[in-house]
Amino acid sequence: MRKVAIVGVGMSKFGEEWDRGFRDLIIDAGKKAIEDANLQGEKIDGLFAGTMAPGPLIGQEHAGALLADWMGLNPIASTRVEAACASGGVALRQGFMAIASGMHDCVVVGGVEKMTDVSGPDVVSALGGAGDQEWELFAGATFPGIYALMARRHMLEYGTTEEQMASVAVKNHFNAARNKYAQFQKEIDIKTVLNSKVVASPLKVFDCSPVTDGAACAVLMPLEKAQKICEQPVEIIASAQASDTLALHNRASLTEINATKVAAKKAFEMAKLSTKDINLAEVHDCFTIAEIMAIEDLGFFKKGKGAKATEDGLTSLKGEIPINTSGGLKGCGHPVGATGVKQAVEITWQLRGQAKERQIKDAQIGLTHNVGGSGATAVIHIMKKA
Repeated sequence: MRKVAIVGVGMSKFGEEWDRGFRDLIIDAGKKAIEDANLQGEKIDGLFAGTMAPGPLIGQEHAGALLADWMGLNPIASTRVEAACASGGVALRQGFMAIASGMHDCVVVGGVEKMTDVSGPDVVSALGGAGDQEWELFAGATFPGIYALMARRHMLEYGTTEEQMASVAVKNHFNAARNKYAQFQKEIDIKTVLNSKVVASPLKVFDCSPVTDGAACAVLMPLEKAQKICEQPVEIIASAQASDTLALHNRASLTEINATKVAAKKAFEMAKLSTKDINLAEVHDCFTIAEIMAIEDLGFFKKGKGAKATEDGLTSLKGEIPINTSGGLKGCGHPVGATGVKQAVEITWQLRGQAKERQIKDAQIGLTHNVGGSGATAVIHIMKKA
């Protein structure tokens, strides 16, 4: 298996992009990534594009072919990848495997979602398909409600407080305020989170990631070639994916995501590393409780200790293990198909030393964690400075 490297990255501004469409967003991100890659005549062999719901959100299916066309990449093979909110991360994994196997020598991995062209109820309906439509969505269980169940159980079993969950949002907005691509670029405080409108108790508006438009792209090639054309290639040293039941009620526990634990174990074994070797991580914080469970399931903190660790500043930019330096889904935004690729873009910038105000000193190894639905899919990548 060949070693794989990221040689170019780019992303659009995340937010409510009223004046830009689905095509505009991916063209913006793709152009930046290809220019950043400095390919010097290298031929792009394939495109893997993560997008969850272009059909219900913008009325457009056959998105793989559309994106290859508008990115000027015809006639290469182009594949749309769908894994709910983990679509971008799984697209990155497909690109990784294409290069590692020798099937392709240069691929573009993209993620995109245009979510603001339909009404709020239509967005809720589209996203609801990431869970069990028959047993959850049809019965009225939205994702805030599903994650609220997780939060309540975590509070019951481990004493997690609403203030501790709010501290996740405060931290991630602080980071997002230092990211020019982020949807929210304003710091907030605990009081703001606690006083925001209740969505599904105990989760409030500021505990929830927003509806977002955006795109992100990365260019991958074999490390051997990358080192000849790229001054700062970033090697992907592990890629792992796992699954669980679609419906929350069928799981053994409400306070952990087993797919994350399984994928993490595989990723660390593949990289021959442990949590102590990771300098920073981008994790899937669709809700504040999701980040707390993620940092526990990944092994950064013992089960039940993630909330207190966040409250104590251990996951801040200057903490023991900086989490979501980009602002995460909560602060940077969550255009669902793009999120997993955006995480890789942020880690690449950090390992190159290009993250400016949010730069982690001497960052050498980073991790990305992308989840689909309430945890039915989890995909993890570990990257290092080559």
